[in-house]
Amino acid sequence: MPALPPVIEFRALLLRPVQPARAAWCFVVLPQPASKRLPSRGMVSVTGTVDGHAFKATLSPDGQGSHWLKVPRALCQAAGMEAGDAVALEVTPVGKEPEPKVPPDLRRALSAAPEAMSQWKTITASARRDFIQWLGAAKQPETRVRRIRNACEMLAAGKRRICCFDRSGMYDKSAAAPQAAPAQNASRE
Repeated sequence: MPALPPVIEFRALLLRPVQPARAAWCFVVLPQPASKRLPSRGMVSVTGTVDGHAFKATLSPDGQGSHWLKVPRALCQAAGMEAGDAVALEVTPVGKEPEPKVPPDLRRALSAAPEAMSQWKTITASARRDFIQWLGAAKQPETRVRRIRNACEMLAAGKRRICCFDRSGMYDKSAAAPQAAPAQNASRE
């Protein structure tokens, strides 16, 4: 019988992002000990609860060796949580990563390159997500176009993963948690 994934329990401060200025959502940054128990320094899909309210989400790397979680407005409202509150979380990594949403420009490029598309269909959901994250890390439109072309060439050549891609964002600083707005209320812990 396969081992069950670990339930990781921790407390964290619910934060509001500086940008966008009128963001209705909040976020938490996982404490490093909790993050270290996850199976990857990159994105990790989880199920869990925040103050007893269930959710499914993908944790993103924060570029500092940990992860962060976007908490949608509806979940905050359902749980009666506000930015500044200390919240109790339980997260469990999912057994199988969900399929990532393929951006339209990549979908068009893959459709135009049958060999790349064939390889794309054989790689794991995590590998597909890495390709998509690598494209998303491009700061300039020209870089993104070049990366899409390179991704199709790599896939057509039989590559299954992006070479030298830093999934954690720690080395190339491509990943970061949102900047937190100044605290507006004291913790209601």
